[in-house]
Amino acid sequence: MRIVTLIENTSGCPGCACEHGLSFYIETGKHKVLADTGASSAFLDNARILGIDLQQVDTVVISHGHYDHAGGVMDFAKLNPQARIYLQRSAGGAFYHLKEAGDKYVGMDSRILKLPQLCLTEGELTLDEELFLFSGICGRRLWPEGNRKLKRKENGVYFQDTFDHEQCLVVSQENRRALISGCAHNGILNILERFQEVCGGKPDVVISGFHMKKEGEYTRQELEDIRETAILLKETGILFYTGHCTGQRAFDEMKEIMGEKLKSLHSGQELKEENL
Repeated sequence: MRIVTLIENTSGCPGCACEHGLSFYIETGKHKVLADTGASSAFLDNARILGIDLQQVDTVVISHGHYDHAGGVMDFAKLNPQARIYLQRSAGGAFYHLKEAGDKYVGMDSRILKLPQLCLTEGELTLDEELFLFSGICGRRLWPEGNRKLKRKENGVYFQDTFDHEQCLVVSQENRRALISGCAHNGILNILERFQEVCGGKPDVVISGFHMKKEGEYTRQELEDIRETAILLKETGILFYTGHCTGQRAFDEMKEIMGEKLKSLHSGQELKEENL
């Protein structure tokens, strides 16, 4: 298994761009996979710099219906119109981030829904013995507080986004399993609980944002929740890679507790083979 961070919020490889977005390139015995496409076409340029031929990709998985994970889909589809693109059916909604300055549309380009290579999914989907998708994450234990400002708009009315459009990718190779999420809007602990339900046991490595990033100061309760999450994650014995929407303050708090069980993601970074 090979996993390369094509784009993330922070730079890690000379010449590679970074942006508020996330994208991974994954190689298995049978597949070349693209998990998310960042906020723009910048991941394509990074792939070229890294010597990765995205025309060879056969499978694309979009973790949820936000622009910073699906922003490069249309450009990728021009480069590679053969790869199948897997997206939860509910991911085409009108999603917004409510701010004091006004609402901001954070959904994806509606043209994606018309692509002929698009495969709309619901619930779980087994592609083969290497690739499995699951959703249906309903738990709300230590749910990220920032989610409360993320809404779905229907008939001019805002409703709390339930993130039913979020799906996770499980990559199995040589008796090891990697769980790859986008932002873990449903909460990383709840995602792990759902993994246990549908896959059994625990993944060997988890690669995901934790959606703990915040503009301004954290409240005391928010910091307590971050630390409690870190304690519970450390107890699993799983190795975690995180970045993007986790936020530096949250990462630092968790790193202090989790030590070597928590590692950071950066644009252009290839995850160490011995940890996968």
